[in-house]
Amino acid sequence: MKIGIVGLGRMGAAMSERSRSQGFEVVGWDLNADANEKLAADGLPIAANACAVAAESEIIISSITEDHGVRRIFSGAEGFLQADVNGKLFIEMSTLQPMTGREMSPLVEARGARLIEAPVLGTIPQVRAGTLFAMVGGRTEDLVRACVVLDKMTRRILGPHGTGYAMKLAANVGLGAYVQAIAESLALGMRQGLALQQMVDALQESATACGWLKSKAGVLLGEAAEMTLDIRTLRKDIMSAVATGAITGVPMPLSAGTLASLSAAIDGDYGSGDIAELPKFFREAMLQSF
Repeated sequence: MKIGIVGLGRMGAAMSERSRSQGFEVVGWDLNADANEKLAADGLPIAANACAVAAESEIIISSITEDHGVRRIFSGAEGFLQADVNGKLFIEMSTLQPMTGREMSPLVEARGARLIEAPVLGTIPQVRAGTLFAMVGGRTEDLVRACVVLDKMTRRILGPHGTGYAMKLAANVGLGAYVQAIAESLALGMRQGLALQQMVDALQESATACGWLKSKAGVLLGEAAEMTLDIRTLRKDIMSAVATGAITGVPMPLSAGTLASLSAAIDGDYGSGDIAELPKFFREAMLQSF
């Protein structure tokens, strides 16, 4: 079976590597020429555009940064739907607004193809281990067909179109709030004379300790570590969550505050940093002087 992967950033590149290690033939493409060049050097065949990926592949995975990019990849002049996609299956793995998933599905089905959404919880280590948690939205029969690929990378839940994206946004709302809470906790304690190491150690023993805190303790202490999720991407997800809340009548004051902090970090040139660097920015740029 030949799999197409469009979007060769950190996650897409890792999914390409995982898929090839599991015996699949893979072809890829990214809008970023540097990403294409890097993966080509690692032996991944690179197509001319998204349309060519769809034409060459039986199952097509997309992992794109944001909603407009996904719309362009599907419906643009060189997008998936410009190819003959009759009978093909698309697995859309980006983090999007639920309404985008509900919008894309009928466009795909009008061309004789099928679409499931499968945004994931987990990052690069989970891709490599095949233990991502996929929040799938779509038809059960399409999930059954997708399992030949997803079983090598994920675990999953299933609901109608839009529910997968909704679950991913709900999860990232909690992640954003948690990172902001850690930023405020560390800033408050350090202003009271506590040492950073002392606080990070203590927080790992607290009631709110979690796997994320343990995995990011080194970054919180200023050490280098492999990037998992950058601040700019988390801001995009929180913006999508706030927008979805506004459309559906859900007030989100906590997320709005988190969004303000993330936006300030991007303005302070922290956008490409790991989200665990937000507390450092918060202490450096957002505390009041007395």
